Amino acid sequence: MTKKKVIIVGCTHAGIAAIKQILKYYPNTDITVYERHAEISYLSCGTYLHLGGTVKNLDDVFYADPDEFTKQGVKMRLLHDVISIDADKHTILVQDLKTKELIHDDYDKLIMATGSITAIPAISGIENPKVMLCKTCDQAHELYNAAKTHHKIAIVGGGYAGVELAEGYIKSGHAVTIIERGEHLLGQYMDPVMAKKVETLLIEHGVKVLTNTTVTQFDDLKNEQINVKTSQSECAVDMVAIAPGVIPQSDLLAGQVEISKNGAIVTDPYMCTTNPDIFAAGDATEVRYNPTLSSAYIPLASHAVRQGTLAGINVLDKRLRSIGTQATTGMLLFGKTIACTGLTYAKAQEARFDTGVAFYHGNYRPDFMPTTAEITIELVYDKISRKVLGAQMMSDHEVSQSANTISVVIQNGNTIDELAFLDMLFSPNFDEPFNYLNLVAQIAVDQEHGYLRK
Repeated sequence: MTKKKVIIVGCTHAGIAAIKQILKYYPNTDITVYERHAEISYLSCGTYLHLGGTVKNLDDVFYADPDEFTKQGVKMRLLHDVISIDADKHTILVQDLKTKELIHDDYDKLIMATGSITAIPAISGIENPKVMLCKTCDQAHELYNAAKTHHKIAIVGGGYAGVELAEGYIKSGHAVTIIERGEHLLGQYMDPVMAKKVETLLIEHGVKVLTNTTVTQFDDLKNEQINVKTSQSECAVDMVAIAPGVIPQSDLLAGQVEISKNGAIVTDPYMCTTNPDIFAAGDATEVRYNPTLSSAYIPLASHAVRQGTLAGINVLDKRLRSIGTQATTGMLLFGKTIACTGLTYAKAQEARFDTGVAFYHGNYRPDFMPTTAEITIELVYDKISRKVLGAQMMSDHEVSQSANTISVVIQNGNTIDELAFLDMLFSPNFDEPFNYLNLVAQIAVDQEHGYLRK
């Protein structure tokens, strides 16, 4: 029997996950991987962890070794750039970036795992060498090395990457200003009430926070500083870190498979594109977003790993469907856990839900215990169906797994009534007889005039 040949374009998180599953489920497959970079498996969260001193060696953040895949028979072609794909002919054209040689290759099945690229904002002077990006490992080294001789740093972008960079630079003794054009930080993940708590936490640790502020220009100053001109004012700093969003890398398949308006590749639940021999996974693709029962572009490493796993499992035999996502995220910021899942109130309103919101603020366990900590939770729900739509939480206590619990609640379509009485363990070491997730749901029930009669 002739071996099936699978080509993976991009050894991203999704690509690596796909390789592992193909080796597991289809060990006789001929696998070739093309990757334009010299390294694989860099976790971008390593950038701020390295800046803040948590991770001493940036090389430790790499979690996969291409040599290990080679030993298992995978043809790893690093520093090879795929120039074009001909879906009808099942062929690709590749350039070896070391020799400049052009290579033609063919496949039975192809997995597109090209990931995303930084959405570089159109700001005058952004090409200045003192203005740096923060996505790749090489860029992380640049940010770290530049900070050794630069004290005042501006961060453009108030999403997770920008906020985490701010913490990293504060921990390494720098003066930090974070600039966000939206009304508040973490606008994709948090509503104003919770985001304000994050902003306050940053300010308490010395970060200058500028919101509703758009950067318009970068100019060199005579003292070797760089002037950051904004819609509100201007400031002189030693260097700038850009932490913007990303856009999907789907150009190679343009006109050959269905691509959404935002440029992401459309797939079915098995990660197959509209071409039955091409699969796609990771930051180049859309996800099924369960809170709105629709497709969305939400590039997260957790999504990439799951989608890549599915693509690898299904590439030769469609056997496992995606169950969708709630886009659950979190971070540890100056000792506080911040975690989010599902829709914010604002996004639920945009999606035309009759939206309700409940807040809980209290200790996570009884006051008679030697120590406790306050938790703030925002629970978003639909007033008509009473289904839970999202949650945001923040505490000195570790609440990341509570966000995961709410993710499951949303996944299963549970209501505030069900969450109010959801079975959870009780021990004074961990919580009250009613867990704080029960309690925030009970507040929501009270706001809706009691439990739904059945």
